Amino acid sequence: MKYEKSFYQIKSNAQIFEKIVEEKETIGYYNLPYQDTTEIKEFAKTVKQKDIVVVGIGGSSLGTYAIHQFLLERENSKKLHFLESTDPVDLHWRLKKIDLDHALFIIISKSGSTVETISILKYLHSITTIDNTNTVCVTENDSKLNAFAKANDMKTFEIAKNVGGRFSVFSPVGLLPLAIMGLDIDKILEGCKKVSESFFDKSEYYDTIMEKARFIVENKNRFNINVVFSYSSLLDGFNKWYVQLWGESLGKVNINGTKQGLTPIGIIGPVDQHSFLQLVMEGKRDKTITFIKIDDFKDDMTIPDITIPHLEELDYLNNIKFKDLINMQADSTIEAIKNLKDIPYDIITIKQQNEYNIGKLMFTYELLTSIVGSFVQINTYDQPGVEAGKIILKNKLSIKK
Repeated sequence: MKYEKSFYQIKSNAQIFEKIVEEKETIGYYNLPYQDTTEIKEFAKTVKQKDIVVVGIGGSSLGTYAIHQFLLERENSKKLHFLESTDPVDLHWRLKKIDLDHALFIIISKSGSTVETISILKYLHSITTIDNTNTVCVTENDSKLNAFAKANDMKTFEIAKNVGGRFSVFSPVGLLPLAIMGLDIDKILEGCKKVSESFFDKSEYYDTIMEKARFIVENKNRFNINVVFSYSSLLDGFNKWYVQLWGESLGKVNINGTKQGLTPIGIIGPVDQHSFLQLVMEGKRDKTITFIKIDDFKDDMTIPDITIPHLEELDYLNNIKFKDLINMQADSTIEAIKNLKDIPYDIITIKQQNEYNIGKLMFTYELLTSIVGSFVQINTYDQPGVEAGKIILKNKLSIKK
């Protein structure tokens, strides 16, 4: 007797762990924490330009922006700019902030033929000099962008073929501009290593990540919206990176033809306490919430001990540090959610605003994404839905031409 099936069952944690161990042999991002960063750091030391311009979109810029925003005060005197949108108003606005004659352009495209990136490169080529003195390319070693760079004797850094764009922040895609900005990229990778080694040794991070992934998958039909509620504007870039990572990786058709998808939403506290929180508190119970707090902002800005006429009743705010206020706001929201007893939530507390901790946070989410993808039995690393739109666009542009 022969038995076949076209449906899938949720596998055990042990089976999923073995699959992730197998993936480690072929999916490149798992090994990025262990790379040699010497070439990147040595090149970064040679950069004299003050305006550093990342030309890339999606996975070629979101991760870099997330880390850059989180670590703003730790950078050097250079300014980091991002050119990613083909919105002409946005492009003009951003270009006005750049001294084009004294800028370094970092052109990032894994495929080497990203429409948005090459369109912006073409425009830059028409308004300023683009040559080996001011341009670096980050791409696959056999792409057309790499051929362009080599033909013009430009410095290049390789994106390995087995490192997907949205998982590429810890490759030269992110490490190159971050090193130029004076950040300690080795500390970033140390944070990644901590999570990786703990997970693959089945210690602290294994239990935390596996438990969360399993809950999300077992309850995906009831709670199919995953909200990251970050209590700091420093994490706004992380939220945007998470939305791409989660949405583009997990919105797929699985092995038995069932459409999968967990909708990511990133919001910022306390701002969104005055908007989205109402929906969470009294709206449909279809959301999980992850609160992210920063334990110590290392900033002692304090509400002054003054009385404003007609606002005397609010003098209880006097002498409170803003870092304490925002964490009290976070704790109050968490307590309100906890008291409802019907909204799944968890809390991530970042000890300090530094390279090590942002590396830990982002690598944790990469691992979590891979594990959830393995549980629902999809290809976490492709994006056929996105490719369909790209093909249509290229056809439209060809007809127009």
